[in-house]
Amino acid sequence: MAVRAVVTGGAGFIGSHVVDALLARGDEVTVIDDLSTGRREHVDAAATLLVHDVREPFEVEADVVYHLAAQADVVTSMERPGFDAAVNVVGTVNALEAARAAGAQLVFTSTGGAIYGEVERPADEDSERRPVSAYGIAKLAAEAYVQGWNRIHGSDHVVLRLANVYGPRQSAGLEGGVVSIFMERLARGEETLVFGDGEQSRDFVYVGDVVAALLAAGAAGGGVFNIGTGIETTVNELHRLCARTLGVEAEPRRLGARLGDARRSVLDVARAERGLGWRPRVPLDEGLRLTWEPIAG
Repeated sequence: MAVRAVVTGGAGFIGSHVVDALLARGDEVTVIDDLSTGRREHVDAAATLLVHDVREPFEVEADVVYHLAAQADVVTSMERPGFDAAVNVVGTVNALEAARAAGAQLVFTSTGGAIYGEVERPADEDSERRPVSAYGIAKLAAEAYVQGWNRIHGSDHVVLRLANVYGPRQSAGLEGGVVSIFMERLARGEETLVFGDGEQSRDFVYVGDVVAALLAAGAAGGGVFNIGTGIETTVNELHRLCARTLGVEAEPRRLGARLGDARRSVLDVARAERGLGWRPRVPLDEGLRLTWEPIAG
């Protein structure tokens, strides 16, 4: 039978891919998005779009709520921590209450890198949480609400801690879209920028793999899972790979390091394989090619 699914942030980068996957398997999908960063044209016409700001309470009729609506820019979180908390904490409480009223399962997309902070080895789900940005702090607070609601109300909501997600539809206008930023600027022959020495490392996971994890989590019975690759790539290496994907040669201009940037961020994803039957399948070079093809037209 078709599942009634609600996707908050469903007009955004990851959310719109989730909507496509749910529709492809025959689900009934409602998107809740205020279109502040999401785009109406990313929402398939087969889905119902409700324009709404998750900072305000809302109601749903659903079996599963995929809560992806977020303020996801680290720099913005440091400049406007109150706004960041309103979207990421209050918005999550509103999603939890909507799911509780509907008797629905909730899947919450948290962040791995921003929650664990600096790591010496791939962080597993029991690693110490030491966020170094307001964004990470807000996401950790939202996780506490999800897990608290599970204890208080006997629900089985799931938390997915995502690594650095990339892929088609990612906005080059946001700090987190480093792959899109590099590709679009390289394609136009414009200057690319790297903050610090570029040796800071990240765990880059393709959006298609993340969507598979989200759908698997929608059928899970609670838990916290890292979603990444377990492989770290420096920003310098990412820049070289993006240039190679486009068939160009270019060196970035280097600027000072930014407040809130972790030096090393990589996730241990073994629990997701055990608990969700999920593992990443798209290597970085292939994912970059899949990301570039729609941009190239």
